Amino acid sequence: MAWIILVISGVLETVWAIALERSQGFSRLAPTVVFGVALALSMAGLGWALRDIPVGTGYAIWVGIGAVGTAVVGMAWLGESVSWQRITCLLLVVTGIVGLKLYH
Repeated sequence: MAWIILVISGVLETVWAIALERSQGFSRLAPTVVFGVALALSMAGLGWALRDIPVGTGYAIWVGIGAVGTAVVGMAWLGESVSWQRITCLLLVVTGIVGLKLYH
């Protein structure tokens, strides 16, 4: 169960990162509220998951999911550049995340 919560928390990290950008410095209400709720839920889930998962592994996976998710959303929907180099780097991060899960 801790792993499921950790993955959900990583996805919520992507949500709050995108909402933070969309809030335009906390000047727009709806994205600011989404940011706050997603941030609180993401942190709470990470904290809960770390009861059963070592902190180094859990934190690295949480950050990796959030970073990859945010980069993918940026490329897919926010007009950020897409290149084979960027995709290769993201795949390397995913490989590291999978490796941490397999060998924790």
